[in-house]
Amino acid sequence: MNDAAPQPVLDCAHLVRRFGDRTAVDDVSLRIAPGETYGLLGPNGAGKTTAIRMVCGLLRPDAGTVRVAGLPVSTAAGPAKRLIGFVPQEVALYPDLSVRENLRFFGRLYRLPRRRLEARVAEVLDLIGLTARARDRVDSLSGGMRRRLNIGAGLVHAPTLLVLDEPTVGVDPQSRHAILESVTRFGEQGMAVLYTTHYMEEAERLCDRVGIIDRGRLIAEGTPRELVSLVAERDRVRLTAVGDLDAFARACRRFTRVEGAARGGDRDDVVEVVVKDARSLLPELLDLAHRQGVHVRSVEIDEPDLETVFLHLTGTALRE
Repeated sequence: MNDAAPQPVLDCAHLVRRFGDRTAVDDVSLRIAPGETYGLLGPNGAGKTTAIRMVCGLLRPDAGTVRVAGLPVSTAAGPAKRLIGFVPQEVALYPDLSVRENLRFFGRLYRLPRRRLEARVAEVLDLIGLTARARDRVDSLSGGMRRRLNIGAGLVHAPTLLVLDEPTVGVDPQSRHAILESVTRFGEQGMAVLYTTHYMEEAERLCDRVGIIDRGRLIAEGTPRELVSLVAERDRVRLTAVGDLDAFARACRRFTRVEGAARGGDRDDVVEVVVKDARSLLPELLDLAHRQGVHVRSVEIDEPDLETVFLHLTGTALRE
């Protein structure tokens, strides 16, 4: 039985790119497996766009290599580029053509046979939820629909790797939800996805792993849970309750996983508990309250998240 890990869809090794005296990407290596959604996060100017352009063969690295499904990617035309679907942040469509005509055009660029192209266009229209608007001109669509069609243009040739550069910028909530649902399905269907975003909640929802790039270097990488553990912060449980809360706080401190428990400084009816993995311990805390004769009215859990990690590692918020 072969237990070897599957070949990565994307394999970037020691990428470097300089612009004059400035090093935009500095020794970046990352891999994306089949069916995996990888989020690349970083402040503005961190090197994300430069890295993406090298992945897609739009920019030649000064050092390092990019392979997709084992094939080398270069700025010249080649078989590896046929495996990549790139969806830029800017909408790149023909406004005077219909939705269907745009998809046909991009499919022809990849020389899809006519019957395969028509079948694939129908599949993509269904996937992006625009079948009913297939005959409409692009300039009649809402901004969110144009974003969805922009993704469809990157999908029509059935790529092995889909690169999405901030695909939900400026879209309405309904289209944003549709885009996120689509990205989830891509991974379920085995497609590898490289995803950049300025919305941390999208990375937490979609990404199996996340890489944080800052000043051209990949400074952290892992699952969202693994990255949160790097910060070494603990959860805070805030219980609003009635009863002998001083005694309850003392009893909470006897749990080995509780690092602190005390009455809330600004509220007489609150106990704050500092704990690792609050959600697993919460049933025991509530059972303890019941046994102590304390009536809990509400519970709030403040957990560190990717935003906390990002701020800790880069010194800036993601949107800055």
